[in-house]
Amino acid sequence: MSRLPRGDLFTWIELFLLALIAVQLARLVWTVITPVGPFGDWRPRQAAIPSAEVRQALFSSFDPFFRTTAGGGQQVVTSLDLKLFGTRINEGSGSGSAIIATPDQMQGSYAPGDEILPGVTLKSVAFDHVVIDRGGREETLFLDQSQLAPVAQPEGSSETASPASRPASGTLDAENVRSDISFAPRSEGGRVTGILVSPTGQEEIFRAAGFQPGDVIVQVNGRGIASAGDIQTLSGQMKPGARLSLQVERGANIVPIALILSSQ
Repeated sequence: MSRLPRGDLFTWIELFLLALIAVQLARLVWTVITPVGPFGDWRPRQAAIPSAEVRQALFSSFDPFFRTTAGGGQQVVTSLDLKLFGTRINEGSGSGSAIIATPDQMQGSYAPGDEILPGVTLKSVAFDHVVIDRGGREETLFLDQSQLAPVAQPEGSSETASPASRPASGTLDAENVRSDISFAPRSEGGRVTGILVSPTGQEEIFRAAGFQPGDVIVQVNGRGIASAGDIQTLSGQMKPGARLSLQVERGANIVPIALILSSQ
């Protein structure tokens, strides 16, 4: 130190840096050679299981199907003799429609605000249920799932194609189809958008034609349904030997049906 020229600023800076490096090296050596013990309480803890009363209170308010209203209240399933066969939601406009069968087993297409029964109107439509207004009280009607789901067939089997997508049996004739199947217009926003089909006589004829409850015809031979007059046009096309290519709206899907009438 006595040899260093006094007043040399760079020399003092150099000495400061060397001292700082020495301190850091000492800390590094101390960290390496010093044993490290466990941090905190390392012993495992047993999970606290709530009592039976607490579990019962918890699961009594839990609904795995999320059947709660927007405000958090429980939905009330309607006691009216109504059946919901299908819903249609327009993502663009936020509106929709539903196919509902009334107690007289007549199916109809309803939009929000339409009256289903006296004092009962459709309030909103969801993908698996609708909400109805029953004298100021909201009630819920879920899709009718009483029918068994179709059984999947092995690949390559002759039964792989669904009955709705393959041609109907040739035993159907025009007279039976017209007498046992009802064709009614489906209106949305004051505009006809399809033909609602429902059985009025032998349900075997309805099934043999490839229809299911809630089906709505949206195209006939590639032409869309746009007015009530298209029902008369369809009825006029049902002649002996006729072959009709139908596009049917079934829930959220469009199903092709080939309706083949016998020539007798």
